Amino acid sequence: MLAEAFPSTDELVKWPNWFGPTDSWYGFNKVAFLTLLAVLIPVVIYLIAGSKYRRGLVPRGIQTVAESAIDLVEKQVILPTMGAEGMTFLPLLLSMFLFIFIGNLFGIIPTAQFGANARMGNPLVLALLSWVVFIGVGIKHHGLKYFWDAINPPGVPAALKLLVVPIELISVFIVRPFSLAIRLFANSLAGHILLVTFAVLTVQVFTRSAALVILPFTFAGLVAFTAFELMVAFLQAYVFTLLTGVYIGSSIHLH
Repeated sequence: MLAEAFPSTDELVKWPNWFGPTDSWYGFNKVAFLTLLAVLIPVVIYLIAGSKYRRGLVPRGIQTVAESAIDLVEKQVILPTMGAEGMTFLPLLLSMFLFIFIGNLFGIIPTAQFGANARMGNPLVLALLSWVVFIGVGIKHHGLKYFWDAINPPGVPAALKLLVVPIELISVFIVRPFSLAIRLFANSLAGHILLVTFAVLTVQVFTRSAALVILPFTFAGLVAFTAFELMVAFLQAYVFTLLTGVYIGSSIHLH
């Protein structure tokens, strides 16, 4: 009975289009709407925080939230990975962090209950953006010589270069964006499936009087994993942003 009540994979990850042809790739659905909100919410936060800042120097309310996010990205991402010269990337990395974090939060918000990054589209676009930026930064600072220097670590004996150079090529230019996208997508989707599992278990146990004795455990698991997903939402946003900072920093300061 429980297996019949558990939603199918399509029901977990696919959403019908609100506008446009049914099931078309360019239709507007729930995931697209949550993605749009993840873009607009940070914009609104900083517009409000900016207007309040012009009226007073003491941060309060939403301005505190806005400045805390800036401090986090500046002190925990940019300065450790790039140094002071990396401050030009603050708008990019701050936007990336907030978009991922807010998009992930939708996975635990009632009525939304699906993370905007639990589909591969958003993580893939973000990973490709990171890939384009760190390669562009490398070319800007080192010219086309960057591509060779990035895969040719200094001090490696000539006999080992036949092995090291292909490994570095794959690691730097292929594995980096792939791992960024997969890590964010897999964690978001796994969290969504986990919460659905415990929610279904709680409902099924509640409707069967013989199983009510384990209801507190299934409900406690649902609450615990919801709190855990809140932490994961932050950590995945931080890790993605941090690694992007590391990759940009490595393009500025090769080896």
